[in-house]
Amino acid sequence: MKRCMSICCVVAMALGLSFGVSTDTQAASSVKVIDGSKLTTDAESIGYNQKVARGEDLLTGYSKIVRIGPGEIYAGGTTLAERIVDRVGISVIIERAKEEDTEWTFYDSWQKFNENADRASSKKYVDVEGDYYYRVRCVHSANDDVSSSFTDGVYIEEP
Repeated sequence: MKRCMSICCVVAMALGLSFGVSTDTQAASSVKVIDGSKLTTDAESIGYNQKVARGEDLLTGYSKIVRIGPGEIYAGGTTLAERIVDRVGISVIIERAKEEDTEWTFYDSWQKFNENADRASSKKYVDVEGDYYYRVRCVHSANDDVSSSFTDGVYIEEP
């Protein structure tokens, strides 16, 4: 009886996984992606740093974009160091694209650095042109360690 129950559980899990995988694959194939960012109609997106370039001083970082309304976004990010370091910084870059584009184009950027600190954050509310997808890409640094993060693209309507 126990063996029969075990077999039934394994079969149920396998069926559940196969249905989940096929549904995810179908959903993912219909979403346009430019340079790793999905084009979405979501209200916001957060992207976390790529851990490949992380070193001894850089802990993590993230980028964030929020659609405030037609023609307006909130853009920013945060860099966290492992400990208090000589210099920690963040560069925030806003990029945009149309659905038919194959790459992102530069829109705006700024930087912030803190001395003898373990974090740097920067954010802005930005008026933008509508009928574009916007993403935020950040470069995170702590002393000589550097990494980056980026969000998915969020569609912004005309004001």
